[in-house]
Amino acid sequence: MYADQIKLNRFSPVLKNSEPDDIQLIRLIAQSRQDAITELFERYKRLVFSVAFAIVGDQAVAEEITLDVFVQVWQKADSYRPELAKVSTWIMAITRNHAIDLLRWQRSRPESNSVQWEDRIIQNGPIIHNLEEQIESTLKEERVRKAVAQLPEDQREALALAYFKGYTQSQISESLKQPLGTIKTRIRLGMQKLRKLLEED
Repeated sequence: MYADQIKLNRFSPVLKNSEPDDIQLIRLIAQSRQDAITELFERYKRLVFSVAFAIVGDQAVAEEITLDVFVQVWQKADSYRPELAKVSTWIMAITRNHAIDLLRWQRSRPESNSVQWEDRIIQNGPIIHNLEEQIESTLKEERVRKAVAQLPEDQREALALAYFKGYTQSQISESLKQPLGTIKTRIRLGMQKLRKLLEED
């Protein structure tokens, strides 16, 4: 399995004489260039692990998801379309989908619905269309975490369930025992406040 090769090669120097951008790396990966997948792994392994851990809440599982994600990148590189998404956005989508699919397959959820945003990294989702690029650009910094920390607790809780655990708005309503309309309002107000905070920052 290529994951084993990633484990072995992840600290190897690669592409010494050049520093290709993400799109160039994906094109090289599509040509079965192992040095390119190793370089991409080095660039995004911590980010992928952080998002996976935020969703599954288990370090060992998050580590396996991280390797699985780069195996998928290796296998699907030729399907990447730069006009549709940035490489980082594409990788994050693979991570989020894989982690949520794993949770659903295990048919288990964390016992607590509480999510500590201070230790999490936000992941773009279908509700935040026009914020996708802005949030993506701040993933490796801490602007989003600091902005989210300023949201009211009820808004943070609803957003966390939506983005980290993959709950639908109806599931959030049931989980928090709040009317669906209340949950929709919390998510909408939370995203509006987050947008304003990011713009001010």
